[in-house]
Amino acid sequence: MLVLAVHGSSAPEAGETIARLVRTLPVPTLVAHLDVQRPTLADVLARNPGAIVVPLLLGDGYHRHVDIPSVARRHRCTVTDGLAGEPDVARAVHERLLAAGGPGDAIVVAGAGSTRPHGIDGTGAVVRELSAAHPDIPVLDAYCAAASPTVPERVGHLRAAGFRRITLAAHLLAPGRFTRALEATPGVHAVSAPIADHPLLARLVLNRYESVHPEVLAA
Repeated sequence: MLVLAVHGSSAPEAGETIARLVRTLPVPTLVAHLDVQRPTLADVLARNPGAIVVPLLLGDGYHRHVDIPSVARRHRCTVTDGLAGEPDVARAVHERLLAAGGPGDAIVVAGAGSTRPHGIDGTGAVVRELSAAHPDIPVLDAYCAAASPTVPERVGHLRAAGFRRITLAAHLLAPGRFTRALEATPGVHAVSAPIADHPLLARLVLNRYESVHPEVLAA
């Protein structure tokens, strides 16, 4: 059994996005929430001991290193690596960026943010990939919470420097409070969509599962 550990959101469209991802996976999959929604990760793993848990997280922060492993140990479950820093994540963000109208004259990669060491490394990896794809324009990081600079701060600095077609590349999984804040950011040319239901994410999740359960490759 594959269990997707997701943060959780009160926004209905977040659940719909995760559901689209689940429908593309060729193995039995359950969704467990770390906050806000039910069923919780503890509830799901208690009913499915020995499951393989794939953290659907773009950062290596508290959830990935503390609370998910703690719950999984109690139910003899295996936790795979998260998604932070994977090239397919950057590719998905880039494709969403192009679909939103292209890079403009500056790109801000907007991550959720984290206070944990290495918690924002995934956003930095996307910045490096997009910088390589668009070497003639600035590509900079910014965060929705818990880290600096904030998205409005970064956009404000770029506009003060003369940039006018600033695109926000959402390094986020699903719609919710953070995506609404990005869309309301003043002085922005375009905002890309979150990436949980991108086909590259489905492939990455399945690769994580197969790394623990390789017989699925022969199915």
